[in-house]
Amino acid sequence: MESIYAALLLHTASKKITEAAIEKVLTAAGVEPDKSQISKIIAGLKQKKIDEIIASATAAPVMATSVSGGAEPAKEAPKEKKKEEEEEEAEPTGIGSLF
Repeated sequence: MESIYAALLLHTASKKITEAAIEKVLTAAGVEPDKSQISKIIAGLKQKKIDEIIASATAAPVMATSVSGGAEPAKEAPKEKKKEEEEEEAEPTGIGSLF
C-alpha cells in the first residue's frame, strides 16, 4: 500500500512515476520497498493513467444513509444478489488487484 501512496505523492508533485522514484520515496520514509509490488504498480500505470484511476474511484456510487432513520432499506431481489456474488468472485486485474 505504501508503494501506491508513493506513486500518488509523485503524481501530485508532477514527478515522473518510475520504479526508482517510488523506491527513493519509500526509502526516504523509512519503508522497505517491495520491488514486486512496485513493478505491478508501474505495469498497471502503463495500461491506465493515474488521473483516470482517481476519477473512476471518486465517481463510484456512494450509499446514502436515511436521515429519518425510520425506514428500512428495500429488500434485494434474489437475482441481483446472485449477480453481485458472481462479480465478487472475479479476481481483479491491473492496478485494481493491488487493493
